[in-house]
Amino acid sequence: MTATPDTRPAPGPATAPAPAAPSSATPSPATPLPADTAPTAPTATTAGGLPPRSDALLASDAEREHVTARLRTAAAEGRLTLAESDERQAAAYAARTRDELVPLLAGLPRPPLPRRPRRGPLTPRAQRNLRIHAGVTVAVLLLLVLGAVLGPAPLFVPIGPAFWLGLILFVHSRRAEREASPDEELPEELR
Repeated sequence: MTATPDTRPAPGPATAPAPAAPSSATPSPATPLPADTAPTAPTATTAGGLPPRSDALLASDAEREHVTARLRTAAAEGRLTLAESDERQAAAYAARTRDELVPLLAGLPRPPLPRRPRRGPLTPRAQRNLRIHAGVTVAVLLLLVLGAVLGPAPLFVPIGPAFWLGLILFVHSRRAEREASPDEELPEELR
């Protein structure tokens, strides 16, 4: 009689069956996927369905409001139908970048530029300096008037010095540092 080897497992701790080899259709999470078969994460899209450029500047609320105001004006002038205006305004409010706002103004004439651009308000530092300058000017004028009234010189009227001091104060107020005006804040393509 020939002895056959025993193929039964030896008694002892229970062993789990070996896992089946993964199929080639579903890769395991531990193995990296090739670059051409990797799942892609959903990307954000612009109003036109295209992904935004990485270098595109984000649009501000003021820029969106400017574009919608131009669209409302164009609708009031009869250049756009109400449906076109509503559609473009909805796209303007949904726009994330400046590049998405520019096509909404396509076909519309640019508004005429003002003869003089609006000036922004004075900066806080310029306001303080102008107040100090005005205070010194008023103090010097009061001393001149007081000297004219109480002084020994008859008929001395400080009109000349008052004129020059007033002119210097006026020039200072016109050339003082100002914040950017609303016209300067908008990019050229949205004006």
